[in-house]
Amino acid sequence: MEQYIEKTKELLMDYAPKVVTALAILLVGLFLIKIVVKGVKKVMQKQNVDITLQKFLGDLLGWALKALLFVTVISKLGVATTSFAAIIGAAGLAIGLALQGSLSNFAGGTLIMIFKPFKTGDLIEAQGVTGVVKEIQIFTTHVNTPDNKLAIIPNGALSNGNIINYTKEGKLRIDLTFGVSYDADIKQTKEILMEVLTSNDKVLSDPAPTVNVSELADSSVNFAVRPWVDVAHYWDVYFETTENVKIALDKAGIEIPYPHAVEIQKKE
Repeated sequence: MEQYIEKTKELLMDYAPKVVTALAILLVGLFLIKIVVKGVKKVMQKQNVDITLQKFLGDLLGWALKALLFVTVISKLGVATTSFAAIIGAAGLAIGLALQGSLSNFAGGTLIMIFKPFKTGDLIEAQGVTGVVKEIQIFTTHVNTPDNKLAIIPNGALSNGNIINYTKEGKLRIDLTFGVSYDADIKQTKEILMEVLTSNDKVLSDPAPTVNVSELADSSVNFAVRPWVDVAHYWDVYFETTENVKIALDKAGIEIPYPHAVEIQKKE
């Protein structure tokens, strides 16, 4: 019993300083990591770095520093870091093989953060989804569709596919086509269509809207109507122009052809 007590005292004398030192390093390290991460985030805020990128890089830096601190604390307790590193490497390989898809999404998220093909608030079209980017996370990107559905797109597929960013250039062109009767006067029709565009305050004057004859179809003369708008006004101008063109053409007595044969069959 006396021998066990002596050995316990020896162990305490040997390891107590190591444990105290390790705890001190752990507490001071966590405190310093918190300060460093907060400082880096403040620097990124001053540099007007995207909010999503700030959070992503801040979290990544925090976890990396904590992993380094953990290894340091373990080494102070007398654990061999070489064997510990080998265990971590083997575990990392196993986890990597099991989470190939997640790692691909992580890499895709990193590429999106670095190259910034879009940012939060942009209107994009990708992976068969069109909508406004709500949030860019490490593994997925959240997009709100026009009918207010939330689409969650994996970053791996998103970064490797085609992305159309409607917001990037700041302006969009609306492509509309209206057909009128062959009896209609082309010059008068163009003036009416242009008046509809220029009377709408949401239609931009630079670039200027255009109205041109695009096709001589079987039963109509088709006009390509091309107004330019801010991204936020796209659908407003689209629907307003369609409605106002119909009203203006009716008022001028210009016919919009429709399939009469179908109407006759319905009556019969």
